[in-house]
Amino acid sequence: MKMRLVMTSGLGFVVFPILLFFSHSGLAADKLIGFHSARTMSQSMPWIAEEAGLFRKYDLDFQLVYISSAPLVTAAILGGDGQVAISGGEAIIRAFAQGATDLVFIASAKNTLTHSILAKPEIKRAEDLKGKKLGVSRLGSNSHYFVIQALRKNGMEPSDVNFIQTGGQVENLAALLSGAVDAATMTGPSGGTKALTQGFRYVVYGPDLHIPFAAATLVTRRSVMRARGPVIEKFVRVMAEAIKILFLDKELTYKVLAKQLRISDRKILEAAYDEEIKVMEPRLEFKTEAFQAILDETAKVDARAKKIKPQDLVDRRYLDGLEKIGFFDKPPSGK
Repeated sequence: MKMRLVMTSGLGFVVFPILLFFSHSGLAADKLIGFHSARTMSQSMPWIAEEAGLFRKYDLDFQLVYISSAPLVTAAILGGDGQVAISGGEAIIRAFAQGATDLVFIASAKNTLTHSILAKPEIKRAEDLKGKKLGVSRLGSNSHYFVIQALRKNGMEPSDVNFIQTGGQVENLAALLSGAVDAATMTGPSGGTKALTQGFRYVVYGPDLHIPFAAATLVTRRSVMRARGPVIEKFVRVMAEAIKILFLDKELTYKVLAKQLRISDRKILEAAYDEEIKVMEPRLEFKTEAFQAILDETAKVDARAKKIKPQDLVDRRYLDGLEKIGFFDKPPSGK
């Protein structure tokens, strides 16, 4: 395992493990390092692209690095340790409001939160969470934002619960199973679906709330686009083809998720897929309300966010280019 120290302006020092899931070598291949912040279906496009041979097809030497929180991904991108990321939008937008306007969203795979809050059987209602220990991956993460919104929709405030930062979704499940927390946020097959099989129950079922949020976005820096525009365009094209596979080829998607998440139960995979696919974006399209929701929340703690509009955060050039050639209307080619 390789350790790297990232220094970012205003964000301090962050140490994290660089875990390279795959890398292609080729004399002419364009090299690119990308981060992802969650081992979930909504961020599974690089896994699918690898399985389908898309990086090889587009001659892209891509290294995927897992960092278990959006704030740390943001720090790593700003520190120059990678060029692209798939991550939740809140940490990116907060950094943008603080002056890191080099950050830019170039596509979006998911614009709605599908987290839920699961708890011990004796906790039956949201109100029963008062004073309880509630596990989230990290403060400032997608799961933390979801809890804030879910509590408010049930007439509560974040101060009504005791947040416990576990580090990630798998850790959330482990904390719940061990009794370290009374409840936890989860989503997908490696979280909520598994917890249900262990006797825990939904206190808040997130998909029913339809909370707009830039939950899984493709991010880079404007300076990287200027310096390596054609390579970033390749990356977006690969992700666009991968998401077509995600929608159209369930068997390959199940195979990838089973391998990466180490889940062999077909029923768990099917239930998680059916829940998540409803809010995925087949054309990697942005939704204004997903970004505005984060801006509104950020503005409560940073007035600078009030001056930012959703369109200030995005660059559509790669999506528009794909739409122009009818890319999303063609079937995926795969290997």
